[in-house]
Amino acid sequence: MAERGHLPPPAKRLCCRAGYGSGCRPGQRAGGAGPGSGALCAGPSSAAAAAALGLLPLGKTQSPESLLDIAARKVAEKWPFQRVEERFERIPEPVQRRIVYWSFPRSEREICMYSSFNTGAEDPAAVPGGAVTAPGGAADVAAAADENRLPFRRGIALLDGGCVDNVLQVGFHLSGTVTEPAMQSEPETVCNVAISFDRCKITSVTCSCGNKDIFYCAHVVALSLYRIRKPDQVKLHLPISETLFQMNRDQLQKFVQYLITVHHTEVLPTAQKLADEILSQNSEINQVHGAPDPTAGASIDDENCWHLDEEQVQEQVKLFLSQGGYHGSGKQLNLLFAKVREMLKMRDSNGARMLTLITEQFMADPRLSLWRQQGTAMTDKYRQLWDELGALWMCIVLNPHCKLEQKASWLKQLKKWNSVDVCPWEDGNHGNELPNLTNALPQGANANQDSSNRPHRTVFTRAIEACDLHWQDSHLQHIISSDLYTNYCYHDNTENSLFDSHGWPLWHEHVPTACARVDALRSHGYPREALRLAIAIVNTLRRQQQKQLEMFRAQKKELLHRGVTSITNLEGWVGHPLDPIGTLFSSLMEACRVDDESFHGFSDFTENMGHCKSLEYQHMPAHKFLEEGESYLTLAVEVALIGLGQQRIMPDGLYAQEKVCRNEEQLISKLQEIELDDTLVKIFRKQAVFLLEAGPYSGLGEVIHRESVPMHTFAKYLFTSLLPHDAELAYKTALRAMRLLVLESTAPSGDMPRPHHIASVVPNRYPRWFTLSHVESQQCELASTMLTAAKGDVRRLETVLESIQKNIHSSSHIFKLAQDAFKIATLMDSLPDITLLKVSLELGLQVMRMTLSTLNWRRREMVRWLVTCATEVGVYALDSIMQNWFTLFTPTEATSIVATTVMSNSTIVRLHLDCHQQEKLASSARTLALQCAMKDPQNCALSALTLCEKDHIAFETAYQIVLDAATTGMSYSQLFTIARYMEHRGYPMRAYKLATLAMTHLNLSYNQDTHPAINDVLWACALSHSLGKNELAAIIPLVVKSVKCATVLSDILRRCTLTTPGMVGLHGRRNSGKLMSLDKAPLRQLLDATIGAYINTTHSRLTHISPRHYSEFIEFLSKARETFLMAHDGHIQFTQFIDNLKQIYKGKKKLMMLVRERFG
Repeated sequence: MAERGHLPPPAKRLCCRAGYGSGCRPGQRAGGAGPGSGALCAGPSSAAAAAALGLLPLGKTQSPESLLDIAARKVAEKWPFQRVEERFERIPEPVQRRIVYWSFPRSEREICMYSSFNTGAEDPAAVPGGAVTAPGGAADVAAAADENRLPFRRGIALLDGGCVDNVLQVGFHLSGTVTEPAMQSEPETVCNVAISFDRCKITSVTCSCGNKDIFYCAHVVALSLYRIRKPDQVKLHLPISETLFQMNRDQLQKFVQYLITVHHTEVLPTAQKLADEILSQNSEINQVHGAPDPTAGASIDDENCWHLDEEQVQEQVKLFLSQGGYHGSGKQLNLLFAKVREMLKMRDSNGARMLTLITEQFMADPRLSLWRQQGTAMTDKYRQLWDELGALWMCIVLNPHCKLEQKASWLKQLKKWNSVDVCPWEDGNHGNELPNLTNALPQGANANQDSSNRPHRTVFTRAIEACDLHWQDSHLQHIISSDLYTNYCYHDNTENSLFDSHGWPLWHEHVPTACARVDALRSHGYPREALRLAIAIVNTLRRQQQKQLEMFRAQKKELLHRGVTSITNLEGWVGHPLDPIGTLFSSLMEACRVDDESFHGFSDFTENMGHCKSLEYQHMPAHKFLEEGESYLTLAVEVALIGLGQQRIMPDGLYAQEKVCRNEEQLISKLQEIELDDTLVKIFRKQAVFLLEAGPYSGLGEVIHRESVPMHTFAKYLFTSLLPHDAELAYKTALRAMRLLVLESTAPSGDMPRPHHIASVVPNRYPRWFTLSHVESQQCELASTMLTAAKGDVRRLETVLESIQKNIHSSSHIFKLAQDAFKIATLMDSLPDITLLKVSLELGLQVMRMTLSTLNWRRREMVRWLVTCATEVGVYALDSIMQNWFTLFTPTEATSIVATTVMSNSTIVRLHLDCHQQEKLASSARTLALQCAMKDPQNCALSALTLCEKDHIAFETAYQIVLDAATTGMSYSQLFTIARYMEHRGYPMRAYKLATLAMTHLNLSYNQDTHPAINDVLWACALSHSLGKNELAAIIPLVVKSVKCATVLSDILRRCTLTTPGMVGLHGRRNSGKLMSLDKAPLRQLLDATIGAYINTTHSRLTHISPRHYSEFIEFLSKARETFLMAHDGHIQFTQFIDNLKQIYKGKKKLMMLVRERFG
């Protein structure tokens, strides 16, 4: 009865009595029980069904399944019920019941998948019907709390709490009520749940709770699990149409009337409408044979897939994207991606469907066009989400069992997205020059085409290219389908041979493409097939590695003589968008920790839903295609080392470069989880030797391209791993990796002619290495690791020091290494390591030389640290840095920091110096001081005088240097400072001399009454006054010449009239004498200059005076009058001065009125 109508849901398909039109089933159903009859789901085969579901405890007697149940179960899984109806003329009711019974999902895996994120919590559904287990361990409390909020967990709790009731299965429809217990703030609620299913999949769900989410609500989960775990307690009926077929007219009328009576408020309008349409001969309802039955199962045309709320998927993704990475939205989107992968692994068609919905929302994100318009890059986390999106599409189109029309549909959609302007590029904001997926290297006329003319590769480009790949190759099919595929008679030793010398299969394909196949097989639930292909790829890589080594050895002399190199890979495997090495590593490691039974498929289910446990990787029994003593673990480690050691060009663009660093660190982090044993150490030795000897194929080869990705991070891991087992090899590897050719002007940049299949790259540009600071920090970390390990080994330390000095170009990193070495050398629990201290000092000296002529904000810190380090090394080191100061320090640093610190008491005490040693250091310090004073007297003269105090000749020399420089190169402030120092040291005449020299450099204008030099001028005049009349007479003309500020001059004048010159000596002794007369020189000159300054200042102020300054001006005139009155005719002069002001500035009436009021 396969007619499809266009009537509203929830009907699945149309059902009618036999004989009503061509669409009806030929023949009649076998009779059965009367109307309303029902039976428990398990029926006569309940024991067998329970055994099949694992419901019976172990050891209990189980009867074998009946042939009917076996056949019904297979039919229920594969055939829509309409096909069963059309195929068979008579379907006995027991057969119908068993098909209906087995059509409900039997596994809790899918229920869990559609009702929870992949949280890493333990899954009770690992075994269908299994009991719930509580989270284990106090450390899991927080995780358990989050996990218990998941719909799946809540559904189990509702089921275990006896909250499921009124469960009824009518055909392919399950209904029941689930009671939500009362909470503190909410009353008890009863939810009505309805579930439709077909071929062991839930096809639609409804619940009165109004849940708005991607996942099934807890009530749907509870009802579903009730049906799975307690099938014998569920009452089962045939589809309702089948029951109606068995009623006569009276029974049908009674049935309808009772139905309307019970639900008259809800269904009466609909019942009347349908009655009117049925009674109308021309109505649409009468044009269709049969009537819809929501319980009758699927029609042939129905798609068989699990129910997925597409609208909610779109809304949730849109919401997460709108939050812009806040509120954990990035984590939520990653969980959605994980859900897609989970669906793919379960071979659920909704995986592609859900990813399509997610992608549409990503493409509709308004930020894409905004970023493109502004030319700004998207955030790193958002960029990684796009990467995962592209990788998932790659997995989907590489599904080994997808139909051609399905792939064509995906290709059309991918091309549509790819053509949108805002579609993100694969490597961030830069186009790239990587080859097509299906070609290992660029070939032909377009190989060297300018990258600016190439179309940009988007995040979907690789998936689009992968649509051209297929799985029909017979060699590939044999590899993935059999553990016994060998050819021991195969002797083709060419590069692309199908088997190696052992007769084991090889797979020659562009490595990222081949690994994408492995990822696709794993993603679609084919772990064994993925493992077989992964082993073939790794064996191929190992064979290629050996061939490359032989090839290089044959050409080594010529290559090293020419000093050039070739890049063997335009695209590196680590940091590649498809993460080929990560895929191989994960596939092989997965095989190390799963048992044989769970590895057949869906092997990650229990792991994904189980508690995160620390994994113990084991050497699993040898595979057919592994060497003796090898295991999946050794293979995984070896392929990781091969990928990490590959020489490859640093890609363009910030994002691509950051991805290289990030992926390398992630892979090394995974390797660090593995405990090394003797077998693995052999692998490390083997690969380290190869990397050192493999020339251009290795990032650790003798000659590499200047733009090769540096090996510092990888080499640090190799070094620490090999050090306990083979120190010589460890150091050789780490020292080779220390180079950073991109910063060296003499690095090789050309390439040899292409031998065999090697691609030549001749980039003559200086690369834009956006991650250079990170690269340099990793180089520094490698060097620090070696320094730490080499403590106590003189030869090793010298070698490491030489490598640091040769390869590290950043002063800040060398300084960090110097500090690290110093800390290691002076650990509190051991005696200082003098060799390591010398290394630290040597590095510090290099930093001093590097930063001497450049600006560095840490320079003072560096200088102070160097003196500390030299102090620890010994007196000879301090003496040495002082004798060679001009190559290490500026004169100011040498005198104010170095020599001063060396001469301090704390240094003498620290080094336990005897008198002879003290004098030798002091002599060096004095020599340094005089040299610095000669070179930079302005900044070093005072320090030189201080350092030379205890040596008369040196002190006199320093003083003479000051005098020589005073007339030309020194400022008044510097001279005043030294003059004050001289007075303090008991040299007043020398202080006076320097003060007079300083006065000649000074110029104070009329309005500079707050100038910082005023105190120095007052001090100089006070000094001169204290020395005597002659000294005061000599300095006053200098003051009059240099100072034009009236208030300063009047202050000096007043001070000079208070005491007799020379009256107060140095020791406070008072001398008898007369006060100086203001009518005679030198004070008369000073008085006249002061009065003149007041007059000039007054006129200057009045030129631009404003009313708000009037009162201030009147106070100024009052001070001027005090000075005027110091002269014998001062009163007359001041009166004339005021009269002149009144005449000249009579226009300023208000001001002149104030002047009259105060001064008459």
